[in-house]
Amino acid sequence: MAVTTDAAKGDPPTDAVPRRRARGRPAWRLLLAHISPHRWTLVGGGLLGFLGGAAALAQPMVAKLAVDSLGQHRSLVGPVALLTALTVGGALLSAAGTYLLGRAAESVVLSARHGLISQMLRLQVGALDHLKPGDLLSRVTSDTTLLRSVSTYGLVHSINATFLLVGSVVLMAMLDAVLLGVTLAVLALNGLAVVLVVPRIRRATERSQAAVGRMGSVLERALGGLRTVKASGAEEEEIASVGRAARRAWRRGVEVAGWTALMEASAGLAVQVSFLAVLGVGGVRVASGDLPVSSLIAFLLYLFLLTDPISTLVNGAAQLQAGLAAVVRMRELQVLPTEPAGAQGSIALASSSGPGPAPVAFTEVWFRYRSSQDSSWVHRGLSFELPPGGMTAVVGPSGTGKSTVFALLERYYEPQSGTIAVDGRDIRDWPLPELRAAIGYVEQDAPILAGTLRENLSLAAPDASEEDLRAVLTVTGLDDLLEHLASGLDTPIGHRGTTLSGGQRQRIAIARAVLRRPRILLLDEATSQLDAVNEVALRALMGAVALTTTVLVVAHRLSTVTSADRILVMEAGRVRAVGTHGELVETDDLYRQLATTQLLAAEV
Repeated sequence: MAVTTDAAKGDPPTDAVPRRRARGRPAWRLLLAHISPHRWTLVGGGLLGFLGGAAALAQPMVAKLAVDSLGQHRSLVGPVALLTALTVGGALLSAAGTYLLGRAAESVVLSARHGLISQMLRLQVGALDHLKPGDLLSRVTSDTTLLRSVSTYGLVHSINATFLLVGSVVLMAMLDAVLLGVTLAVLALNGLAVVLVVPRIRRATERSQAAVGRMGSVLERALGGLRTVKASGAEEEEIASVGRAARRAWRRGVEVAGWTALMEASAGLAVQVSFLAVLGVGGVRVASGDLPVSSLIAFLLYLFLLTDPISTLVNGAAQLQAGLAAVVRMRELQVLPTEPAGAQGSIALASSSGPGPAPVAFTEVWFRYRSSQDSSWVHRGLSFELPPGGMTAVVGPSGTGKSTVFALLERYYEPQSGTIAVDGRDIRDWPLPELRAAIGYVEQDAPILAGTLRENLSLAAPDASEEDLRAVLTVTGLDDLLEHLASGLDTPIGHRGTTLSGGQRQRIAIARAVLRRPRILLLDEATSQLDAVNEVALRALMGAVALTTTVLVVAHRLSTVTSADRILVMEAGRVRAVGTHGELVETDDLYRQLATTQLLAAEV
């Protein structure tokens, strides 16, 4: 039996590799990166909208023609027919353009959500440790939704509105330069107000979205521990906590609404003041004979037409600022470190990584969860070697790094120094999918996903047959459960397996890992919630699996420990002793104490 312990306990490494930070890009470039793949649909929709707007732009001139024809006693059939065609045709073109823009905007949102979801599920575990699920969800839901409006109002509609605004100004200049000067003077004052307000809208939107994310985090915490909340009689406290977060989000949202309303009101006021000024000055010019009545009517119609592009530009500016705030928050998630794509294993991949059980070796491994110098070391030069096959139990006081051994083997984290080898090969040299395909891992809390029993079992082995599924249920003692489920393997088992007992969830997690046919099986307190009968059956299963697999189990029950081929005793992040139960009772004081207190108590 080749097992080595920490003979030499060296000094910890003094430096760690700093985390690389991606270079920041301007928010507008991030926004364009989301929109660019759908640019042709947006261009098509924008072009149709522009043609519809151009039809509306021609209507005042046709109305002037109708008024002139009326004054000259000519037929109105032609002008009225042209005006009708422009009105109907413009409406149809605008409707088609709006549909295309809406479709493109939804596609932008879909692409952004797909990218963020892919990013989230491939994040390194270390990056997820300090993130709140509620805030992550808000970035996928509410933040991406803002891209819908910015893709239409923020860009395409604003560009079209700019063309229509310029076209209106040119035609208004052709009608009367004096009235145009009056109009532009009033609109210039409005433009100054917009320039001052727009940056405030962006900052307010960023704060609002962050507040929504915090509210989601608080609510997710309460829902995630709802049974504990109810058992503790803490419903009112949690309602108040979520309510405070909701009120903060409300205040931030009201701030955005206030600045947006101020900008929209200033735009509307500018058009109204322009209308009054033009009406006054134009009336004087008509009375003096310097301006025909038909030209004044056409000018006023163009002034009314200005309301729509100005409103669109104001809304577009607000939507653009909201979109820029959203892409900044989305970028904060996108720059987090991720694992390589396709890190999902399969039965076929596991079997291709090599036949039979694999040996495991830790050599002078130093690890802590944070790189700051004031954080404590979990492993302090941890070293041990395990031969292929057999079952090894890991015992020790709480906080000695037993479960962290498994997390390092799965490469959820990287050690600050030292090497970890599987099958004689540094795990950093293994392709991550191949490494994880060779390992079956049952976590301490035996998580169950919402869905059916079949979906949970086949999560890591999607190609497993019906016979494979039923066979693994038999060896893990879940036959009775299957018989009592209304739809058999296709029965939903509730969110996080809430319809199951703790022991049933644990056995399903073990069945899922065994179904993968791994070369290494990691069991973190796999028998903690099993009764005596099921534990005996599971120990028999682990003994059978250990003939073809290297089994490593963190154990708190004496019966599990005594059945192991070897036992690693950990203390303060190191292996202090290795041996069988009988050997360690005779030679190691800490193990003797654990065997007579902690392990025996767990057995009872």
